[in-house]
Amino acid sequence: MKGSSRTGDAGGVKRKFTRVLLKLSGESLCGEAGHGINAGALVRICREIKLAHDRGVQIGIVVGGGNIWRGMSDRGEAIGRVTADYMGMLATVINALALQDALEHLGVPTRVQTAIEITKLAEPYIRRRAIRHLEKRRIVIFAGGTGNPYFTTDTAAALRAVEIEAQALLKATKVDGIYTDDPRVNKKAKKLDHVRFMDAIRQRLRVMDTTALTLCMENRMPIAVFNLNVDGNIARAVNGHSVGTLVTE
Repeated sequence: MKGSSRTGDAGGVKRKFTRVLLKLSGESLCGEAGHGINAGALVRICREIKLAHDRGVQIGIVVGGGNIWRGMSDRGEAIGRVTADYMGMLATVINALALQDALEHLGVPTRVQTAIEITKLAEPYIRRRAIRHLEKRRIVIFAGGTGNPYFTTDTAAALRAVEIEAQALLKATKVDGIYTDDPRVNKKAKKLDHVRFMDAIRQRLRVMDTTALTLCMENRMPIAVFNLNVDGNIARAVNGHSVGTLVTE
């Protein structure tokens, strides 16, 4: 069952979560290389996850595969969209196995579950089993996206967060929150501490894709967007500290 939390108002008053879904991009695993898996980046991220786990938080993880395969840009004219999406799902399995090994080297028990069955490598995704693993203090890494083409890993993260009854979806990024515009292009862009779902959708703030945002909105799933590259940010986020931008109803 979902744990209790200290909740505040819609503006992001401090709350402590007991079960969260952490969304990691595949690019976060490649460090400065721009491609593949960088051992240093992988270990650093896993240490950050362990820090949050050691505080008693149940953690599910959805990881992307963009460091290995980006279907929209890599498929060219020879590979169709559906096949490219399935290739991207397989890339997320590779990243999930890397996270599992690195976490277990740090003494953190984990399970990998995939939406596409690969029984020699991981468990198939079964909701009740995933929740039971979380209750037993195992980190569950969800791979394979939703198992369907045309859906992003953002949508997979929103779906898994709702299914496992997480109290928040934590999106770890390369920036410190949501801005009114791209801060790399527009120096006048302002960081937003709190955004409502409908505003994020209407203004196309690029938090997550519209499907993911709508799913979170309909299920009252708050989204915290924060900078993964700041040490301790994951632990701060699960403890309810303001570390980026909070998206709520």
